[in-house]
Amino acid sequence: MPKYKLEIEHSVDRAQVAKELERLAKLIAHHDYQYFTLANPEISDEQYDALRRQNQELEAHFPDLRRLDSPSHRIGSPVSSQFDKVKHRKSLLSLDNVFNEKEFTDFGKKFRRFLKMPEDVVIPMLAEPKIDGLSASLHYQDGQFVLGATRGDGQEGENITANLRTVRDLPLGLFGDNVPKNLEVRGEVYMKIADFEALNMQRRQKEEQAFANPRNAAAGSLRQLDSTITAARPIHFFAYYAQSLEGNVAETQEELLQKLQQWGFVVNPYHQLCQTHDEMMQYYQNMQETRETLDYEIDGLVFKVNDLRLQERLGVVGRAPRHSIAFKFAAEQAETVVEDIILQVGRTGVITPVAVLQPVIVGGVTVSRATLHNEEEIRRKDIRIKDSVIVHRAGDVIPQVVRVLTSKRSNDSQVYHFTEKCPCCSSLLHQTPGQIAKRCLNGFGCEDQAIQRLIHFVSRDALNIDGLGEKHIARFYALSLITTPVDIFTLEERSKTHQEPLETWEGWGKQSAQNLWDAIHKVRTLPLDKLIFALGIPQIGQTTAKLLAKHFVVFERFLETILKAHQNNSDAHKELMHIEGIGHGMARDIVDFFQQKHNLQMVEGLLKHIAVLPCEVADHLLLSGKTVVFTGSLEHISRSEAKAQAEKLGAKVGSAVSAQTTFVVAGKDAGQKLKAAKDLGVEIIDESAWHEMVSTAS
Repeated sequence: MPKYKLEIEHSVDRAQVAKELERLAKLIAHHDYQYFTLANPEISDEQYDALRRQNQELEAHFPDLRRLDSPSHRIGSPVSSQFDKVKHRKSLLSLDNVFNEKEFTDFGKKFRRFLKMPEDVVIPMLAEPKIDGLSASLHYQDGQFVLGATRGDGQEGENITANLRTVRDLPLGLFGDNVPKNLEVRGEVYMKIADFEALNMQRRQKEEQAFANPRNAAAGSLRQLDSTITAARPIHFFAYYAQSLEGNVAETQEELLQKLQQWGFVVNPYHQLCQTHDEMMQYYQNMQETRETLDYEIDGLVFKVNDLRLQERLGVVGRAPRHSIAFKFAAEQAETVVEDIILQVGRTGVITPVAVLQPVIVGGVTVSRATLHNEEEIRRKDIRIKDSVIVHRAGDVIPQVVRVLTSKRSNDSQVYHFTEKCPCCSSLLHQTPGQIAKRCLNGFGCEDQAIQRLIHFVSRDALNIDGLGEKHIARFYALSLITTPVDIFTLEERSKTHQEPLETWEGWGKQSAQNLWDAIHKVRTLPLDKLIFALGIPQIGQTTAKLLAKHFVVFERFLETILKAHQNNSDAHKELMHIEGIGHGMARDIVDFFQQKHNLQMVEGLLKHIAVLPCEVADHLLLSGKTVVFTGSLEHISRSEAKAQAEKLGAKVGSAVSAQTTFVVAGKDAGQKLKAAKDLGVEIIDESAWHEMVSTAS
């Protein structure tokens, strides 16, 4: 009989039990590391299982002594009611995509220009497969796993710590020396193809809906409220990034992966340091061939500047880093027949033609519809009903028609004629001069638009109202209970007089109804950028909404300026155009949105029910609240990098000099902006003074 059995029976010193639990936790973690990370198991499965049983029995007698790195976490924990929110220490970014060698080459030229380096300068890049999984952020304190979160919107995710603890190749305690006291590790949760197929077979046998693909299966497994369900699912984790509060973890991306592996993480074994463009393209070709032999799905490759100091200099533009790119594989193609062409009305009123196809499998997914983009695209490709066509999934996601097989065109093929009226509400379509798209301007008077705009308004990245999903919105709309966003904030009061109170509806109850009222009440006060994004203005995504909020600070000033900006030569229009990142097309869409009477009435109605918080402007940064304008040629850094430095220090970067400009940074051959600064008495500094200012702040 093992020694610990006798000790339990005689109620011996708890400290001795704690020491034994520590030994078992470390020993089991060691064997997990040997098996998952190094693929070099040292003991048999039976011996490993015996160690886990020993640990489990000790914890059954002394549950209060269970450790943070206990192997028992791998089996999951009881059901929780919901996921708490976690604000990420540093944003989880998305990657921009390229699809061919020219686009990849242009990416390299672009970041070299930003760094003001010649195009022929060799900048090594670390390449690795792009796993088709779900991003996760892991936090370690003193080497112990204490918190795990989903990517969410990049700023805030969901706390899935209990579920991540069940992932067998994710270390609960870190190995090796020099482990940072506070460490965040990021990576991808995924499911192997064979495990995915086995899971779907089990679900079909139980008459449960099968998952569409391994990524959906992994995501569904991670978001279980009961982590024992997650524990029963075979999901895995590849680590690719780490950061520490104590300082730099490594000097290069390659060294970073080595350290992650030393600490106990599994990193993708196919990563490779590429020195030249030819090596990068050869790696791409090799991985395209290797892709079919992998036991997990990848949809491309990720290339990252290897030097982490250069990564820091390159920084971020929008929601993507400048130092990394996803190089997607060529889309798989298949032949099928266009059975019909129908029109769909988008959230912003854009009318998109869609080909109804004979179902065909493309890249493992059954495709029955494909976007045709617009009327001009149909004409250019001469796509007709009954045509045989080649389709592919662009970026392995969106099905598109590549070309028509005119040699197979039948006599009964039909030329498609684009309608002049909205297929939903019959309003006459509008086409802005210079634009290809046709648009329905009926807004919330068009059912298709209204439902999509409402769904967008309550979505996670906008107001994030729990309990108002797509099905609920559609039902409320059908009953004329919610037809505009304003109705959301009067719904509770109106529901009291409705002939069927919400709690009596099928799928609802007293508690779920109260949860909805609480969720709506919670968003009666919201940040400015969230409201701007939620309104669904064409071309205005989260990044642009934040730019506008940062510039105008309060909603009243934003609205006042936009309403005056419909005159192209007005001061308001000039101010809008001078905001860095706002182009002519964006400015026109913003102005047009508020020129439509129904949109303005909707916004005015909303303001009666909500309070809009001013944009939070960091006041602790060196240039918080200041406006900087750059002019002339800078010798040591590019204009783009200088602008990025200014924004990082809290400044607004202006494109023209005005009385509101704090100072002008003048480089070589400065022109009209320098003259304007002198005329207005604005402070002028040179590049060396700017460099000294930035160095002092960093």
